[in-house]
Amino acid sequence: MRLVMNLLGRLHLIVAASFVPSALWSFYYHETAMLTWLLVSAALTASLGALLLYTTRRAPTAFYQREALALVCFSWIATGILGALPFGLSGALPWIPALFESFSGFTTCGASVLDDIEALPRGLLFWRSFTHWVGGIGILAIMLIVLPHLGTGGKMLLRFESSQGIPKGLRERMRKSVYAILIAYLALTVAQVLALLLTRKMDLFDALCHTFGTLATGGYSTRQASIAAYDSVAVETIIIFFMVCGATSFSLHSFFLRGDLRAFFRDSEWRFYIMVLMAAVLVCTLNLSGWFGHAPLGAPSTESSGPMGFAHALRVSAFNVTSVFTNTGFATDDFDRWPFFSRAVLLLLMTIGGCAGSTAGGIKAVRILILAKLLWQKIERSFRPRIVRAARISGDPVSNEVLFDVAAFFAAYMAVFVAGALVMSAWGLPLDSALSSVLACMSCTGPGLELVGPGVTYSCIPNGGLISLIVLMLLGRLELFTFLVLVVPAFWQTGK
Repeated sequence: MRLVMNLLGRLHLIVAASFVPSALWSFYYHETAMLTWLLVSAALTASLGALLLYTTRRAPTAFYQREALALVCFSWIATGILGALPFGLSGALPWIPALFESFSGFTTCGASVLDDIEALPRGLLFWRSFTHWVGGIGILAIMLIVLPHLGTGGKMLLRFESSQGIPKGLRERMRKSVYAILIAYLALTVAQVLALLLTRKMDLFDALCHTFGTLATGGYSTRQASIAAYDSVAVETIIIFFMVCGATSFSLHSFFLRGDLRAFFRDSEWRFYIMVLMAAVLVCTLNLSGWFGHAPLGAPSTESSGPMGFAHALRVSAFNVTSVFTNTGFATDDFDRWPFFSRAVLLLLMTIGGCAGSTAGGIKAVRILILAKLLWQKIERSFRPRIVRAARISGDPVSNEVLFDVAAFFAAYMAVFVAGALVMSAWGLPLDSALSSVLACMSCTGPGLELVGPGVTYSCIPNGGLISLIVLMLLGRLELFTFLVLVVPAFWQTGK
């Protein structure tokens, strides 16, 4: 594991450098105390990185699958801990909530314990949003750019880092594929910042922060009321478009930028994702405007305010449904007060998540599509037992190994969800809050229902519950198996 520690030292230096932009904003806004703490955080992180590099300077160069798995897991854990330094050192948050805020940022979950966001220094707010942007592309993809000597080990890292799978057609030249993804990510970042500035509703600071939260499908905002604070159709429309971009495979974006204008429409996963999104917006709009369904019954705190006008229902449905389906977590309305049917739709969309190779979380649309095809095959074979037909995605047959992997992942996802719900119930959360908090953190969405709804924060949850949710964020971000290997004793045994 000396090689892993050596590479972690290099990662520490990258994280130390990532504090600099936030420090510059603190300098610009004359936030002397926050500037000091950001620089101290950078110095501590760089010192630890230098120490790791020095003590492992004679580390072996052989890089195997075990090392790739260990580096992915430890990188996300180390990054989350280091990212908490500005929150804890500045006194903005106690250490456990600071860890929660940091891990939520880097995993692009977007769940927050802050009850007064606008009271924070601008430098800290920028760091909070910047963790989304860095976590969205994957800190390991950035490492592959600065550590080209990894070679095949680099391919392993990108395989196990869930936010960016190896793009189809680019496997032969890994470094070029990572560059293509980064270029697409940077191009979309610049485009959204410019678009938000043109609305004249945001300055450069807000435009950057909300762009980070949008493309990374994270959801951190500089306003306590989130996007509702701007009350702008133009802002909401721009963010809707770029949320969908963030939940789309970045390999498709890279193909599009290279001139393949039909890349999106040839991809069956993307077509399926867009169709489900449009259908969900439509049914929630009709439900909110009173065309069908009933308002919630029960306590006044959970009652809706009655049917909306169709235009307003379409506006809030388009934004909030897209936000939940892309696992972003921005909000323009308290969907915890929506009719039960619409809330159920949101929970289902939260579970599905975005496309494979995107910054979104969840089970992923392609797995749902494969499971649906597998189910249809089983139904068809019940009355046509001799038929043999391979499931296909974008015209390519799905191998039995992939079918097994998808089924195993779905089973593991449900098992972790049930276990997580039991743990959160043990920490005192009501059933709806426990279920939705687990689902929101596993899918990296952020807001859930009731005690963790979009109108409140996770500040009511005790420290033990916050730690449990951090684990769920990591499980969801690394798609379960990459992180679960850490609890297998055989993983720690010597050998290749």
